Amino acid sequence: MPIFQLRDEPIFPDPELAEKEGIIAIGGDLSPERLIAAYSNGIFPWFSEGDPILWFSPTPRMVLYPEKFRLSKTLSRLVRSGRYELKIDHDFNSVIAACAKAVRPGQDGTWITEDMQSAYIRLHDLGLAHSFETYLDGNLVGGLYGVSLGSAFFGESMFHTERDASKFAVAALVDFATANHFDFIDAQQPTKHLASLGAEEIPRSRFLKELANSMQSDTIQGHWS
Repeated sequence: MPIFQLRDEPIFPDPELAEKEGIIAIGGDLSPERLIAAYSNGIFPWFSEGDPILWFSPTPRMVLYPEKFRLSKTLSRLVRSGRYELKIDHDFNSVIAACAKAVRPGQDGTWITEDMQSAYIRLHDLGLAHSFETYLDGNLVGGLYGVSLGSAFFGESMFHTERDASKFAVAALVDFATANHFDFIDAQQPTKHLASLGAEEIPRSRFLKELANSMQSDTIQGHWS
């Protein structure tokens, strides 16, 4: 399949036309309008510093259904212990900056470039990107960020500097998603870490059908608390 060259309009091709690696398009920009159009169609940007913007819609897709979240005994004890404090949308900029600096096995550098950070900060300012933050003694020690549209949350990245601090944030996200009747949390790419929490791989075709249904719901726009 060809890789589509995006034009000025925030329009994407059918994600089912993506290449085997998941690449569907190249180019364009990271404007809020284009990012909203991308996520609404099951597409997200992923590229390295100095490379053109690449847009992906992989198959299989890693998805966490809130009702299938695995709260281990260890994590349950941590949540109840009061060791960590949770905040939502309190310091989005610091969370995305920490995610960009996080060292990840098998990865050289980060895809969370300065342009990507600026783009998601704009989405946060619009009330469409959110952060779940873990604090220890007043210090940010873990968290995650992502985009929310309709009744879906699209997880982008997480980090931790203290044990299980990112899992604590995931548990909080699941609680929020359950309370607000979210259909799923999109984890994009398969990882053992997410699989251990109950995330599963589903075909792109199924993901797109469920996404279309989720987009019929109202978006909870604004800063969450």
